Order: sequence, then structure tokens, then C-alpha cells
Amino acid sequence: MMPKQTTDVDRLVGLRITALRKARGLSQTALGTAVGVTFQQVQKYEKGQNRVGAGRLREIARLLEVPVSAFFEEDEVGGTQSDVFGFLSAQGAIELLRAYALIEDDQLRRDVLAIVRTAAKMGKPPAESPKAADLAKLTDAAAVAEAAKVAEAAKSAAAAE
Repeated sequence: MMPKQTTDVDRLVGLRITALRKARGLSQTALGTAVGVTFQQVQKYEKGQNRVGAGRLREIARLLEVPVSAFFEEDEVGGTQSDVFGFLSAQGAIELLRAYALIEDDQLRRDVLAIVRTAAKMGKPPAESPKAADLAKLTDAAAVAEAAKVAEAAKSAAAAE
């Protein structure tokens, strides 16, 4: 008889546990303690090395304040939640979202978003000719500098209030 193997679903559930745990600001130790397992066991769940039993998954869902279906279901629009969970698993994504959510000024939020979008464009390899790519980088760098000035001015204005 072959030993039970973990599946892609087990790995998907683990990735979603990780993303939701981090979004709640919980450590593996805190989650493990709350559900009655060690942090090492939580690591194994998150890496998809061990399967999460139904009862334990229900308890994890309760602690993370999501329905159990959040670990499995697809979006109503036809895509999967894996896109969102994929973004959240990127290094620093959750911290970036938390910091962004703390910005109360709408204009400052728009400025920060403009900076991030510009930085993302600068990180992509250009598809055009080298001269056009150099011009685009200069334009993007100027946009980042301008957005940084605007953000700093808004921050100073907010501090003065």
C-alpha cells in the first residue's frame, strides 16, 4: 500500500492559509497555538507537505475569519482567487497593502499609486528600440521624481495640520 501523497489542492490550501494568516498579521506560532498544533505543523500545512484535516481547516477558517470555501472556491467572474493569492504571496505585498490602507488622504493615495505604477513600468524590459526605451526610462524617472515631490508636499501639508 502506497503512503498518502499530498496533491496540488493541498498545496493550494497551504498557500491560501499563508496569505490569509499574513493578512491577519498572525505568526505561524500564534496560528498553531490557536488550533492546537506546533508552528512546524503549520509550516508543513502551508508548504503543502501535510494535509489539513477538515476539522482543523474549519478551525483555521474561523480564526482567519473566512469561510472554509475561501481555501478552494473560484471567483464568480470565471477567474480563480489564485491570482489574488498569488499577488499576496509576493514578497512585501501585504506590508505594501497595509501601509497603503493607512494613508487617509485621497490625493496622497493616488500619488502613491502613480509612483508604484511608474516603478512597475520601469522594472519591465522595454519592447521598443534602445533609443525609445532610454527615452521612456527618462520620462518614467521624471514621473517618479515628480510624484515623490507631490507626495512629500502632501505629507508636509498633512503634518502641518
